[in-house]
Amino acid sequence: MLIYFSSVALNVEIAAQEIFSFNGISITNAMFTGCISLLIVFGVLLYVSSKIRNNQYNRFVGLVQWVFNGLVNSIEDIIPDKILARKITPLAVTIFFYVLFNYWFSVVPGLESIHIGHIPLLRSMTADLNFTVALAIVTMVAVQFYAIKSLGLFENAKRYFRNPIKDPLGSFEGVLELAGELSRGIALALRLFGNAFAGEVLLAVITVLAGYFASFVLPIFMIFELFIGFIQAYVFFMLTLIFTSLAVAHTSSDSHANHSVPVTNMVKKLE
Repeated sequence: MLIYFSSVALNVEIAAQEIFSFNGISITNAMFTGCISLLIVFGVLLYVSSKIRNNQYNRFVGLVQWVFNGLVNSIEDIIPDKILARKITPLAVTIFFYVLFNYWFSVVPGLESIHIGHIPLLRSMTADLNFTVALAIVTMVAVQFYAIKSLGLFENAKRYFRNPIKDPLGSFEGVLELAGELSRGIALALRLFGNAFAGEVLLAVITVLAGYFASFVLPIFMIFELFIGFIQAYVFFMLTLIFTSLAVAHTSSDSHANHSVPVTNMVKKLE
């Protein structure tokens, strides 16, 4: 590994690269890595769930269970409606674990050393803008879905579209709210992509600059990137919950006023 690290050349590709095509569909290295990480996530969670059902605990099972309980507690704290909290839990928790494992793939030593021709076979999916945009779209669509279920189709539409003649101020607020929804989706996608891609570039640069000392220097930055990956997965998870809470808070302005203020402040801190 020492020889490998000292001989790495700096080659940065922003876009994911095609490794093969299937019936005209381009399969990129990021998609291939995403499928592997998906299998790993399923494997880990199935392993933990089976151990818990059989009352067989170890440190790894305890760690995953601790993280899961922490996520569930966060959901219940942010979304006061227990029924809605239960409904959004599968989506939010799945996003957390999938983003976490995909981000950590970018920290695996030698991830890009396996090539098909001149194209790396593996690449972290969080460093692919297509994936982060798709994940942001899924999140924002889910937010609108739960808002419509809570408020109704027309009441939810009134958040954005109002009569400019009868309510000019409300109409302007609706435009701002619509622009805010768009900016939130863009921010979700770009934040995750930017951090993941920057992490890959950082490790590549450190590898080249450190030369033969890379084996001693890289572990420090790898641990740092593992921590950053956890933070980014948790931020995406939290923002999914906060955006949903803000969307359904319009059900009753009076009853949710006290809850909406701290949630809005939390959004500002995370962004």
